[in-house]
Amino acid sequence: MATTQKNEGEGNKTAARAYNKATTQFANSGKVGPAAAKKSLSSPAEAVELKRAEEIGKRPAKSPKP
Repeated sequence: MATTQKNEGEGNKTAARAYNKATTQFANSGKVGPAAAKKSLSSPAEAVELKRAEEIGKRPAKSPKP
């Protein structure tokens, strides 16, 4: 017989707790570094594009008044 889940309405606290627990366990497992290293940029052009986008994002929203 299948168990039924209680409808918790908006903001499922049970699911949030399960997600937070799994995320914390993964972060503490030591697998984050290798997973990040495994993801590499597809090309040097992509690296240049990402660096340029980062520099643009770090610019102030407005230029200071002279």
